[in-house]
Amino acid sequence: MAINLQKGQRENIDAPKFTIGLGWDTNSSSTGTAFDLDASIFILNDQKKLVSDESFVFYNNLVSPDGAVEHTGDNLTGDGDGDDEQIKVDLTKIDSKVSEICVVVTIHDAENRRQNFGQVRNSFVRIFDATTNEVILKYELEEDFSIETAVEFGRIYKREGKWKFEAVGMGMKGGLQDYLNKYQ
Repeated sequence: MAINLQKGQRENIDAPKFTIGLGWDTNSSSTGTAFDLDASIFILNDQKKLVSDESFVFYNNLVSPDGAVEHTGDNLTGDGDGDDEQIKVDLTKIDSKVSEICVVVTIHDAENRRQNFGQVRNSFVRIFDATTNEVILKYELEEDFSIETAVEFGRIYKREGKWKFEAVGMGMKGGLQDYLNKYQ
């Protein structure tokens, strides 16, 4: 049975292979432009910096150098139920320098399209066991991010040899470049 997390709550991830599913629905846009939300993964070391430039996994770099993190591809519309984008994680392959995996969703070209997360609803991140497909945990973002164009949904981090997930739910007015500047 899945554990539903609240912002700031942490939970162990005992499965060595799991999938991060991210989902959202968008309101009808008054800007006349379709929404394109993008999931990105920042694979960080102890100093909260990217392990390497290729440790930024997103729609233009689908697999981490160690093969432990794989983005399954960009969903340009977000239509339909369930996960809109997925990232597969295999902790048995993870580089020993990795101490954190940061899960971020940004709105592509948000400033030009005049879009923000206040126009997005039913956002969630869930983690399910890749072997059994059993949902381990789920975190539904309930805040109204009326000016934010990027949200850190959660982070997976290693503490005392165990991997845990923290429900972060922190918005940022900015995009992928702002996160790259933060983690490079």
